[in-house]
Amino acid sequence: MEDTTIHAKSPGSALNSTSRYAETRSPNQEQSLPSLLSFVHDQSSRPITLRFEDLAYAIKSQSGEDHNHSSQNSNSNSTRTLLNGVSGVVRPGEMLAMLGPSGSGKTTLITALAGRLPGKILGSITYSGQPFTNLIKRKTGFVAQDDVLYPHLTVIETLSYAALLRLPKNLTREEKIQQAEIIITELGLTTCRDSIVGGPLIRGVSGGERKRVSIGQEMLVNPSLLLLDEPTSGLDSTTALRIIATLKGLARGGRSVVTTIHQPSSRLYWMFDKVVVLSDGCPIYSGQTGQVMEYFSSIGHVPRFNFVNPADFLLDLANDVSPTRNQDEHPQDNQGRLDNIEDRNSIKQFLISSYKTNLQQLVKDDIHQHFYDTNPMIQETSHSRSCDKQWTTSWWMQFKVLLKRGLRERIHESYSRLRIFQVMSVSILSGLLWWHSDLSQLQDQVGLLFFFSIFWGFYPLSNAVFTFPQERPMLTREQSSGMYRLSSYYFARMAGDLPMELVLPTIFVTVTYWMGGLKHSFVTYILTTVIILFNVLVSQGLGLALGAILDLKQATTLSSVIMLVFLLAGGYYVRQIPPFISWLKYISFSHYCYKLLVEVQYTEHEVYECGIGVHCRVFDYPGIKHLGMGNLWWDVAALGVMLTGYRIIAYVALRMIKLH
Repeated sequence: MEDTTIHAKSPGSALNSTSRYAETRSPNQEQSLPSLLSFVHDQSSRPITLRFEDLAYAIKSQSGEDHNHSSQNSNSNSTRTLLNGVSGVVRPGEMLAMLGPSGSGKTTLITALAGRLPGKILGSITYSGQPFTNLIKRKTGFVAQDDVLYPHLTVIETLSYAALLRLPKNLTREEKIQQAEIIITELGLTTCRDSIVGGPLIRGVSGGERKRVSIGQEMLVNPSLLLLDEPTSGLDSTTALRIIATLKGLARGGRSVVTTIHQPSSRLYWMFDKVVVLSDGCPIYSGQTGQVMEYFSSIGHVPRFNFVNPADFLLDLANDVSPTRNQDEHPQDNQGRLDNIEDRNSIKQFLISSYKTNLQQLVKDDIHQHFYDTNPMIQETSHSRSCDKQWTTSWWMQFKVLLKRGLRERIHESYSRLRIFQVMSVSILSGLLWWHSDLSQLQDQVGLLFFFSIFWGFYPLSNAVFTFPQERPMLTREQSSGMYRLSSYYFARMAGDLPMELVLPTIFVTVTYWMGGLKHSFVTYILTTVIILFNVLVSQGLGLALGAILDLKQATTLSSVIMLVFLLAGGYYVRQIPPFISWLKYISFSHYCYKLLVEVQYTEHEVYECGIGVHCRVFDYPGIKHLGMGNLWWDVAALGVMLTGYRIIAYVALRMIKLH
């Protein structure tokens, strides 16, 4: 293994002129990020030149979606064009900004460049001459507009777990943790290192710190290409300036940085090297930031005031607004040009046409300039092709890290005060209602057993339905980054369910069983507990499958209907189910759980007082006799099939949605 000793450089070596905007750091913290990350030697430090030419992308739109577009696109199943003829190039050391109003196609474009846009994209996107592959994906960092982070993890935990999953296996655990510490220092997160990230309902770090944590997760692998969607969205001007200054320093370290930004201040605008301006998916400018005003002046659009934020001026143009000095002061000189614009129906169409006439060929010439540079990325070796098919860490390492991270995050939810209160209050109330019942109250005891099967069927099902819909954004982001296999995530999730979901049912049964006066036998109590836990896992499996297949609203609705059906077909309320619908009980896990609870609670020869001085067999009780006792192992097998089957369905559903 190569030497991983980290050497400090002189202050400000990476940020250059933008360092004055960055977080205040002590001299020993002011280190060059490229040098700090140099020991991540999976070839990710090799530069990438991003080229995209004549990109076009369209989707099928339903009726009403295209009300802002021309009538030819207003059909019930029309095609909506989101990108049309967009071109540009970003070389190592450059930072490109994509400007445009809302709905102009900025997010679509950057998602396409990140290789995460579904459907067919027309045109060409190359990464130092190569198409998008798994090898390129591991060299590319993508930060979405919405920060998808676990709210209960601290900043250091978030970055440490990401480092353990994303950094190559030839680094030790200590080196990976050290990498996370370096990122925290470089991004100015030292003061909130041990603070939880937080979320909409949980107070945590500030919005700017959350954004830097998201950037830090991508910087862990020292990406050659970094793409960010609206990194300054919702941030104040000072925080936004610090974020862009950080990105500027990363670009100067030899990376290609591309970001969308909605309405930057003039200070932010001049920190970018290049800019692409979109209007309704079409480019109206692509080139150097310092030449943008000169270009628009050359086609007759001069700002009214001498001192104007170029970004504001560009957005006005993209929004079909062009208050120009020449129009106000010398309207007669511009009559011909205005007539020309009117012939094209709008300023927007004139700008799109002017781009095609004046800039399009220049942009393409820039794209193909030095296209065949001697670049290590172009000269793909057999070693890199083999690495393209490999994961950075082993399956077992992924499983261990994901299991530990899942337990650390979910313990707050699984053992929240509200959930503990909910379970314990129901447990104690049930124990009081069935207080010290005995065989003389056989109907009540059987009712308690059925309540066990129903409560611990509905409760875990209703919780499990939310699992994958809530985790899907995180799973999608991490799978798209190639952090881990879906199988390692899924098995870690299943293993983590055992301590998270089985403790409260055990406590519930322990309290209610003895308070309710059920059989005073430790063996029977253990068997009852095992059956309830078995039922919990089966019910949870059904909830996971529903959540993986359907969206949240559909899954919650269907789960309520299913539990109602299982409740009625469980064998307690309706004893003689009509033959044409009696098959429902065979798919009800509550039915099998209820039968097993009755079968371990009572013996075949046990009797109860069915009249004055008259004793009858418990198994001849009308509420038990129709259950068909004596098939214990078949009932266990049926639950076992459901336990396995539901989880297989959930896994296949996750696999089929093609997260990556």
